[in-house]
Amino acid sequence: MKKDSIAGKAITVTILLSFMIISMIYGIMSAKRENWVYGVYHALYVKKQQLFQKEEKTPRAVNRQTGLWHKARQDNSDIILTEKQKKALDGLNALPYLRGYNVAPDTRNVTIYDKASAYDGINFVLSSDAPHAFLMDMEGNLLHEWSIDFKEVWPERADSTMQRLQQQYWRRARLMSNGDVLAIFANHGLIRLDKHSNLLWKYTGECHHDMFEAKNGNIYALTHKTKKQKIPHIESFPGPDNIILEDFIAILSPEGKNLKDISLVECFLNSEYSRLLENIKQPFDILHTNTIRPIDGKLVNTYPMFKEGHLLVSFRDIHTIAVVDPEQEKITWALTGLWKFQHEPRLLENGNLALFDNRGNQGKTRIVEINPLTQEVVWVYKGEPAEAFYSKLAGTLERLPNGNTLITESEGGRAFEVTRAGEMVWEFYNPNRAGENNELIAALYDVIRFDKDYVKWLVCDSEPD
Repeated sequence: MKKDSIAGKAITVTILLSFMIISMIYGIMSAKRENWVYGVYHALYVKKQQLFQKEEKTPRAVNRQTGLWHKARQDNSDIILTEKQKKALDGLNALPYLRGYNVAPDTRNVTIYDKASAYDGINFVLSSDAPHAFLMDMEGNLLHEWSIDFKEVWPERADSTMQRLQQQYWRRARLMSNGDVLAIFANHGLIRLDKHSNLLWKYTGECHHDMFEAKNGNIYALTHKTKKQKIPHIESFPGPDNIILEDFIAILSPEGKNLKDISLVECFLNSEYSRLLENIKQPFDILHTNTIRPIDGKLVNTYPMFKEGHLLVSFRDIHTIAVVDPEQEKITWALTGLWKFQHEPRLLENGNLALFDNRGNQGKTRIVEINPLTQEVVWVYKGEPAEAFYSKLAGTLERLPNGNTLITESEGGRAFEVTRAGEMVWEFYNPNRAGENNELIAALYDVIRFDKDYVKWLVCDSEPD
């Protein structure tokens, strides 16, 4: 009897241990695959957070945990990538600026505000903690928010077992004067929302980095495709497989229908600037185009290269900014040598060019303004010490009407406004944090300052009926 009792207890313990192990494995797989069990748990958890979360007037400050990311799928099933090219593509998806966070400072929200010197307005903020953007005033009070989940836009593409990191946030967003927002899910597509976050249309294409709406309502967006390409007379062009990630300008109708695709590689080859392709160092993502801006032609009498209808474009990995004629599909002007891995070139009203020079300050970041004819550097802003201002892989700038410059230090989750003398008169840290000790901060991909008249619809919506 005693032996039977011991054997019975052993069987019971074995069953319990087996049940615990199976439960643990099932729990892990439920979270990983996001099945219905995990869905119920997650829904209850979110509801609990909503019930006990304190109401705030500032942009939502959350301790957001990172998700479970999977390797991105490629749509080019007919193209076979080498192991080196696969590693390069994996590297793109794993870049720090694609992960959307960096070490967080202790400060949050608006930390500096000199009302007398800062340019008053409304700030449009793009944060990488979620697929959303929001408006806030100069003191950091939340005024409005746009948001939509990737699964609401492309439910058939949101494969829970193959989640792509870029489904978790918007890489770029633009605010229209009627409250509509254009937003990019990087490598997936472009969407347009109304002011209430209702989806108006979607464009399924490998959009990335930047876009704008032209005066006629057409939309110009950067896209890319994996493509076989061979250019014998460019000695440094990738080979021998010649499979590259080729950048394009997609021209869309106001309704989001594709009208035309312009190859930026072909724009170089059709021009006198094709030798700049000799500067290619990356074997796969050869240009890494990161900015596209319209040129209005107001300065053409003094600066003939800046013609109306042409486009100012930034090619990060060959350290080059250029003007593209979209009609002739060619580069008409280009400049390099004064910066490294730059973003966001801006043609200023005085005819100068300003840009976010990510690594041109002895490996650190600076803002540089130059005369495009003489190449004279006429203004520079950099951190003191240099480490105080650094964003390795992203960043934006905006010259404000009062002459100040609004700078978005993307990887640091910080935006700030400086005077011509370099005095900081406004500063904002992203309040969205993650990690056990809030050691991670969501990247800021843009902070744009609008005059209050631009968002009159916001005032109208807030008035009682």
